[in-house]
Amino acid sequence: MSKQEFAYRTVRERILDGTYTPGYRLIISQLAREFSTSAIPIREALRQLEAERLIEYKQFSGAVVTPVDERQYVDTLKVFAVLLGFATALSVPQFPEQQIRKLEALNRQMKQALEDFDFHRFGQLNRRFHELSIQSCDNEYLLKTIEEIQNRIDSIRRTGSTFFGVRARESVEEHDQIISLFKEKVSPGEVEQFVRKHVCKTAEVYRARKEGKGIQNPF
Repeated sequence: MSKQEFAYRTVRERILDGTYTPGYRLIISQLAREFSTSAIPIREALRQLEAERLIEYKQFSGAVVTPVDERQYVDTLKVFAVLLGFATALSVPQFPEQQIRKLEALNRQMKQALEDFDFHRFGQLNRRFHELSIQSCDNEYLLKTIEEIQNRIDSIRRTGSTFFGVRARESVEEHDQIISLFKEKVSPGEVEQFVRKHVCKTAEVYRARKEGKGIQNPF
């Protein structure tokens, strides 16, 4: 692994796991010392992260972890809903039956994470659930686009701000329904519509909560 690749992967992981929070300033000289390299691989790594919209450059501050734009987040989640629904639908005709058991196991783990109030793990498992549900999609461009959008979503979701109490429980129940749709071999269109609504509901609940219209004590 090159120094640039190592720096990219390490900084990216720190952004996604919350070590570097939104607005955190990334100082090239400090990172270069930490990774025992020159500034050049660090700059290249930061350019790659900028292309993924995980960092941005601000005047007088330099590179910072992209701040949360809540309106943009909701809009992004709605686009994600459309693409994820379509990719899941494309997976339906060739979805292996053995993968259904893996989806069931992931959803059981999500239920346990919810019981443990571990929303960071809950978010990770949620991503894995949907990654597995679209694994049989043969449209590589669609999958790559979904991955890029998911990375941006994760930069917010890591804080636990999108999965909480009531919605988290509903999400698990909806996953059970998605699994049932796979088992029953329903039409791809029906699966697409359900998955789209599933993701859009998270966006709607998130927005309502931010506007003060949600449940005050979701637990």
